[in-house]
Amino acid sequence: MDKGISYDDRILIAGGAGLAGNAILRSLQKSGYGEENLGGKLFSPKRNELNFLHIDEVNKWFDINQPTVVIIAAAKVGGIFANDSYPADFLLENLKIQTNLIEIAWKRNVKKLLFLGSNCIYPKFSKQPMKEESLLTGSLENTNQWYAIAKIAGIKLCESLRKQYGFNAISIMPANLYGPRDNFHPTNSHVLPALIRRFYEAKKNSVEEVICWGSGSPRRDFLHVDDLGDASVFLLENWSTFAENCPKSASGELITYLNVGSGTDISIKELAILIAEKTGYEGDVVWDNSKPDGHPIKRVDIEKISNLGWAPSISLEDGIISTIEYFKTSIENGKFLRL
Repeated sequence: MDKGISYDDRILIAGGAGLAGNAILRSLQKSGYGEENLGGKLFSPKRNELNFLHIDEVNKWFDINQPTVVIIAAAKVGGIFANDSYPADFLLENLKIQTNLIEIAWKRNVKKLLFLGSNCIYPKFSKQPMKEESLLTGSLENTNQWYAIAKIAGIKLCESLRKQYGFNAISIMPANLYGPRDNFHPTNSHVLPALIRRFYEAKKNSVEEVICWGSGSPRRDFLHVDDLGDASVFLLENWSTFAENCPKSASGELITYLNVGSGTDISIKELAILIAEKTGYEGDVVWDNSKPDGHPIKRVDIEKISNLGWAPSISLEDGIISTIEYFKTSIENGKFLRL
């Protein structure tokens, strides 16, 4: 089977400075890609070097650099508050970023493209764990439907180009990601980094209680971003939608997008207790039920990617400890940290 990726490839990692993109970049480097003595190259332009929202800039960049593989990890992302507060921004910007990159990659005959979706594409009340086949079988969660609709459009664009033109495009749906280079903003970040910052600051400032959003009852599947990076490289090397052994649905239909998750889930209340323990916080934890919970439970089914031979390797406890250490070190050393 043609792997569709080799050491002499010129690989664009769009969003290579972000949480997911940087993890994929590191995994590619670890696997030996980008070695110029082998003819390879890895590109991860920053936003001030290439703005994916502007199609003329993207076209010009492709003219100059001629990538042979494209990975799309660039996106406007955020937690419940950000998604609910800026719906138009989340829909418009994500549609533009992914459409520009996918269409140009297809027109330039890029030999393989990997698009990163999100587990929020699945209906709010999907049967758990969420299988790939549950896409478009029910209504989305209101608070992040704008982001989800953009991601669904990206998945379907890749699928349609494969169907009509034979474009070698695959998509992956990660569980809730966390780890180095995460966004630790107090309101615009996702739940795990937001809790790390909240409990770290409460411990440091001897705050008697920490207020957490929602009821704490929703359950989430958290995947360390380094596992996502390794899964991405694994799938680039080992998964083709043109192969005879390509994963299929229960009804025998081709699957062009795969879930990537930890295989487990945890309640937000349990997560808060774990983070409080690992940060050394001993005060009270109070739950603000006036804030939204989002999906009641989100855990992705990883049977299909497991059957291809991939499995996660980083436990949630180990991942949280290392992420707390990253946050503390970044704060103390004044290094780059998205706050």
